[in-house]
Order: sequence, then C-alpha cells, then structure tokens
Amino acid sequence: MIKYINHVGQTKVKRFINENYWAKPLPGYGDSAATLLIIGLAPAAHGGNRTGRIFTGDSSGDWLAKALFETGFANQSTSISKNDGYNLRNAYVTAIVKCAPPKNIPIPTEITNCSQHMKTELKLLEDHLKVIITLGNIAFDSYCKISGLKGLTFGHNLVYPLEGDKKLISSYHPSKRNTNTGTLTWDMWIKVFRIAQSFVNASQK
Repeated sequence: MIKYINHVGQTKVKRFINENYWAKPLPGYGDSAATLLIIGLAPAAHGGNRTGRIFTGDSSGDWLAKALFETGFANQSTSISKNDGYNLRNAYVTAIVKCAPPKNIPIPTEITNCSQHMKTELKLLEDHLKVIITLGNIAFDSYCKISGLKGLTFGHNLVYPLEGDKKLISSYHPSKRNTNTGTLTWDMWIKVFRIAQSFVNASQK
C-alpha cells in the first residue's frame, strides 16, 4: 500500500503534474465533539492522497462538501485543498482504509489492518456521536463488523437504530461510477444528509 501511494505521488497525472502529493496515510478530520460521523472507503489516489485531506480535491469530495454545507455541517460548499479554509461543524469524516488502494479496491488485509485506527476514532467520538453515515457496501460492512452489529443489510438510505439512541444510515458512495450512471442522484444523496440533520437536531432538544 505504501509503495503504491509513493508511486502515485511520484508519477502523478498530467493535470496535477506540478503539485506535491501528500502520498501518506490519511487520518480522519473534523469536529472532535461531532454528533455526525461520515465513513467512506479510502482516500482517492489523486484526491486525498494528493491534497492531504480525505474527500478533498476529487468529485466525491465535491458531492460530500456540498451536502455538508447545505445541511449546516460545513462552512463552505467546496473542499479542494488542505488549506482552503474548509471546516466541519458538528461532523467528522473518515474512511475505513487510510491509504489510497490500487484501483480504489482495498484488499481484506488492508481493511483489517486499518480497522484498529477506526476503532480508536469511534472510541474518541462515542460520547457525542448520534448519527453514522456509511458510504458504500464495504464501509457499511466494516463498520458493522467493528461495532459487532449483525443481521443488517446494506442499501441506500436505510436507517438502523443503534444502542444509545444512535442511528446508522447506509448510503451509496458518491463515486463517479455511481453519480455518472444515475445510480446515485443528487436528490437521493442530499436526502440522506437531511435525514441525518433531522436526527442530530432532535438529539439536541
């Protein structure tokens, strides 16, 4: 994995040829007292792996930033670089795998190895957390495994009640493959975050 992200950082792509790639593992980021947690799959090779912040500088990041802004969890609607002034409010974003995987498909051992980091993040956030959104089947299955949840089925905009009055929402990932084919439309996407917003607001009353 490290060999791959180093290779990507050295070879680059034409449109980013003059940029210095981060090319290291990526931690989550956001509000340490967040009530909303978003869990993605992994950094994108020329997105987070380039910019040094997950969901930043690629199309998936564009979709996430806009949705978080429109629902009051971010101060601006774009996330293009690590130092762009983009900040999260009452939200935290992370990923199951911390390094960009080849072909954006992590192997099981990578998921297992990174699960320890996810467990630590969940532990740090647990006192305030009320809503968890998982993006894609792998993120959903991995979160369920880490949390000891059994019998739950992945699907778009499915809501599961958890212990401690928490909610788990599963969503399709805003990858180009999903958004370009219409598997995930903007209306489908923003609805997930509006539901999350309503749960967060209810928990604060």
